[in-house]
Amino acid sequence: MHYIGVDIGSTCAKTTVMDDDCNILFQEVCPTGWSSVDTAENIRKQLAEAGFDPKDNVVVATGYGRVAIPYADKTVTEITCHCAGAVHMFGYQTMGVIDIGGQDTKIIEVANGTVKNFMMNDKCSAGTGRFLEVMANTLSVTPDQLTVLAAGGSDTSISSLCTVFAESEVISLIGRGEKKENIAFAVVDSIVRKVASQASKMDLSDKPVCLTGGLCDSEYIRKALSKELKAEVETAPQARYAGSIGAALFAKKAGAKKV
Repeated sequence: MHYIGVDIGSTCAKTTVMDDDCNILFQEVCPTGWSSVDTAENIRKQLAEAGFDPKDNVVVATGYGRVAIPYADKTVTEITCHCAGAVHMFGYQTMGVIDIGGQDTKIIEVANGTVKNFMMNDKCSAGTGRFLEVMANTLSVTPDQLTVLAAGGSDTSISSLCTVFAESEVISLIGRGEKKENIAFAVVDSIVRKVASQASKMDLSDKPVCLTGGLCDSEYIRKALSKELKAEVETAPQARYAGSIGAALFAKKAGAKKV
């Protein structure tokens, strides 16, 4: 028996398979696309081909597309799964978790290994992966290239927190001949300030703070967040899988019996 966590987010879908000892046997990430139903079916096929057919194992689904997974034995909210996954990865029972996703940013306060409090961004996509993607497209670079460029920029800012108006500001900066590095710096700085503003409304003082989500691979964003929060922000290579790892852990709790 294996334990499968599927996290269908707004931008990417993550899958994790664990054994009885919580060893990770399989992980995969793929674009969510326009249909969560199609994505769920593609994941089912991937799992079956890898030898982890959902019909023979326990599956827990999370993420905004969790209801679109017909083979899931149980669904668990993404807040709960991201908390469980972060606790498992980083080993802290008390901590703050910042998860920057495609369409939302979650700030989770963890106490005794469970969710004590949380908040999510408003309906605006500022401070999210989608915001970074839009600005990267405007600059004709990839999101990864944008964060690399940002490390070499300075002294430029974007005042608007609205994605549409911020994009207009970026276009204006391009028209004025501003260096691409400086515009990239302004974009990342805008994201970091938005996330830090959210985090300031939570009680994260004197707690380890860990970064999960799709932007966890960016060392520049980690450092910028650490500077803005005045606390060292940790991350890990598997941090983007926090939701699916948490879901797999809940699948393990369900045991061999299908729920």
